[in-house]
Amino acid sequence: MKTESEASRVTLARVDKADLPEFKKELRDSFSVAVIEAFGAVGDGTIPSDDDVDSSFAAPGSAVYHILSDGKKVGGAVVSIDEATQHNALDLFFISAASHGHGIGTKAWAAIEAMYPDTKVWETHTPYFEKRNIHFYVNKCGFKIVDFYHEHHPLPDKPPHDALPGGGEFFRFEKVMRG
Repeated sequence: MKTESEASRVTLARVDKADLPEFKKELRDSFSVAVIEAFGAVGDGTIPSDDDVDSSFAAPGSAVYHILSDGKKVGGAVVSIDEATQHNALDLFFISAASHGHGIGTKAWAAIEAMYPDTKVWETHTPYFEKRNIHFYVNKCGFKIVDFYHEHHPLPDKPPHDALPGGGEFFRFEKVMRG
């Protein structure tokens, strides 16, 4: 068993524009694992959709990162940084299935927080069925669940996600860093 000092070093590296198609594929492969575990199949659509991923890449203040463990790509993250309000968002976050259970996600989140120390509030979302994500955000990273979006309380400013497994039900999380 490795000691903490021997454990992998987790860092972030900006994704070059030319790497975005491969990043998108790795993201989808990772997200598909949870859908298959919960529902047995991904279904007809790609998860997340091209529109969702592309809009995250192109959002104002967005930054796209590879997550590296000892220099090897093991995941990725897309954040949106609002310099004026410092209410920032973790839009997409994934660790490859082969790298789950080694503390890489927690270290990657710590690296993101360290990269943006002026953040007042972080926000993120995850589907209701993604128990592993819910555990990660609440128990490992210190987020609080602040909204549950469903048929009678839909995501604001977004079309319904009926095509998503589970009918598009999502939790919204916040982590208050400072006032």
